[in-house]
Amino acid sequence: MQVFVGTFVHSTVDTPMVILKDSVLGVHNSKIKFLEKVEKLDQLREKYGFENSCITHMTQSQFMMPGMVDTHIHAPQFPHNGLKLDQKLSEWLMTYTLPLEQEYSNVKMARDVFTKVVNRLLRNGTTTASYYGSIHLGAVKVLADVAHAKGQRALVGKDNRLLSQEVGSEPGVQESLRDTEAFICYVNGIKSPLVQPILTPSWGLACSIDQLKGLGELAKKYNCPMQSHLHEIKGEATLRADNCHPNSHPNILEGFAISGLLGKKTIMAHCIWVDDDDLEQLRMNGVGVAHCPNSNLSLRSGFCDVRRYLEKGMKVGLGTDCSAGYSPSLLNAIRCAVHVSNTLSILRPNYQQLSVQECFRLATLGGAQVVSMEDRIGNFEVGKEFDSLLVDTEVPNTPLDVFDEDTAEEKIQRFLFNGDDRNIVRVFVAGRCVFNQDL
Repeated sequence: MQVFVGTFVHSTVDTPMVILKDSVLGVHNSKIKFLEKVEKLDQLREKYGFENSCITHMTQSQFMMPGMVDTHIHAPQFPHNGLKLDQKLSEWLMTYTLPLEQEYSNVKMARDVFTKVVNRLLRNGTTTASYYGSIHLGAVKVLADVAHAKGQRALVGKDNRLLSQEVGSEPGVQESLRDTEAFICYVNGIKSPLVQPILTPSWGLACSIDQLKGLGELAKKYNCPMQSHLHEIKGEATLRADNCHPNSHPNILEGFAISGLLGKKTIMAHCIWVDDDDLEQLRMNGVGVAHCPNSNLSLRSGFCDVRRYLEKGMKVGLGTDCSAGYSPSLLNAIRCAVHVSNTLSILRPNYQQLSVQECFRLATLGGAQVVSMEDRIGNFEVGKEFDSLLVDTEVPNTPLDVFDEDTAEEKIQRFLFNGDDRNIVRVFVAGRCVFNQDL
């Protein structure tokens, strides 16, 4: 058993941020067994029979928070992080991104890049990631292998797209579906409790309706979740004639719906320009929204009104959307989400902007809901798996300053706004320490 004593912060469905000072949490066989006040430590020691050597006492500068969930990230785009953000989305895709993704027919390149991806995300506190992989079967197998070997919780998808232009396209519908099913079987064969396949039609207009229907059949056969993009830019349907598949459904959401790809295990990224009818269809089907504020700002796509979705009772999480988003850190996503919401409050009188506490929930419990794992991860409820970060606000070379009079809440807020990976000293996934700054 592992036992931690100190300050814990997490979210519940009802409260965006709950701070538990002077508390004790116990982990056994990957799961949280108890979370009590520290006064019960001796009683818990007697009940569970753990030794003092099992106990980690946090300092006053430390706290624990749930691992963060990246609900939308493109692993093959990682080499372009912080680069090539001088154009709008459609030009950026065709000029920079799709040519880069074609290079992943080289499996060695895939292994080199994806190892960097998973390592970087883990040290930044991303314990769960929903990955867009590659159109290349060999490369996406490598991504699943790396996530499994590194101990990251991951949904991994083989991209599907049949663009009308040659760059970034699969050979055809049958080849696409064949390789997708082969990938599903490969990941299921790993028998990992942490890594699972996710169907990944890149976006609705990049796939033919036959392709979407074939993916819908695979979703039903293998009970797979699905992820895609939706209404990232204004007037998205007008792109159809230029660089989309000519046999895609003209109504993007309807194309997913008639293919059986809308449901509680569906993740739609961006959702900036969703009209009321489409929003209601998303809500009725229990679809989760991956809010990617950094990329929406970087490529000037627009401001996503997250409050609108939350008021409808919908699931919303955060995504880095690397490399359209330049930062692989969900701390950056939290900050950008606050900024986007603040901007909307400037533009709209009486708009209720998101608090940093609400954005903290989006990065943790909200993300867990979006990837349909809220029964397993997202906070420190007893019975859930222990995905956690040990944060220290006073590590050497810390990027933030704390002061003697700071409360626990103030230290947490300083970390959320000013901290970075240097403050994340340990990362746990399913009870296992997968990153330790001291090693």
